[in-house]
Amino acid sequence: MGLLSKKDAALITDPFADNNPITIQVLGICSALAITAELKASIVMAISVLFVMGVGNIVISLMRNIIPSKIRIIAQLIVVATLVIIVDLVLKAFQYELSKTLGAFIGLIITNCIIMGRFEAFALANGPWRSFLDGIGNAVGYGVILILVGFFRELLGSGTLLGFKVLGDPIEKTGVYAFGYENNGFMLLAPMALIVVGIIIWIQRSRNEALIEEN
Repeated sequence: MGLLSKKDAALITDPFADNNPITIQVLGICSALAITAELKASIVMAISVLFVMGVGNIVISLMRNIIPSKIRIIAQLIVVATLVIIVDLVLKAFQYELSKTLGAFIGLIITNCIIMGRFEAFALANGPWRSFLDGIGNAVGYGVILILVGFFRELLGSGTLLGFKVLGDPIEKTGVYAFGYENNGFMLLAPMALIVVGIIIWIQRSRNEALIEEN
């Protein structure tokens, strides 16, 4: 018998595709639009949400039988706010410039509807282990989309990835720039982030519909 049952494994695999929080549930769109102009910022936001959701789901699950129903939202906010403060302090200590780039968006993890939704819909009704898997699965599903959007926006908008020039030097006209290629500055604007997310949503939903028709 494997480490995970089929039912438990689905908690991790489903948010990748069949029930992705961004492309299927259309949640957490704000951060996908706001911080994905750079791949590094996208990766850091994805890791931050992974930590907050993984740990947060465990904490809420452990407390589910002692939290009065009337104040459960307040309790959830306190848990997620505490975890976000930890993330913010770690970023300021080790990645100060990046923490300034992300700015208020790290704090807005507190109100990320994906996190609060998983607390309310899953962690309050399940044990710590399954809640942890659910948190990790949804965070990874969210993070993959963020990283994809950040990858294409930085590559096509700046010609770089993680700050490294991968398409050549636009000033010295090396690499693809030697053939007349120009960076698409529109990719760095928020409207293009919405278009990239929209294309990914279209691809994902078309794939799901095709699979349904095959079955």
